[in-house]
Amino acid sequence: MTQLTRQKFDNLVPAQQAGILCNDDRFRRFAAIRSGFPGDDFTQTAAAEYVRQVCRVESRKQLNSDWNALNRFNQLRTEFDAWLGKISTHR
Repeated sequence: MTQLTRQKFDNLVPAQQAGILCNDDRFRRFAAIRSGFPGDDFTQTAAAEYVRQVCRVESRKQLNSDWNALNRFNQLRTEFDAWLGKISTHR
């Protein structure tokens, strides 16, 4: 039997990162608030749509090859990290 090695989040391709974020309850809450729907019932599908809209892509897979979309995704991740309190925000 082989042992699976867990990769660091930052080492995953952007589309995988986006998929993981859309499954994260905290990210879904962040996306809901940013979308104007601050309820607890913001689904993974709604979060995925939010990411696609913010990044201006039709598929999260495009984050792996579209430089502009990747920049927007990285900005979104930064804003989420600031929202979580992991990093400070600019004043």
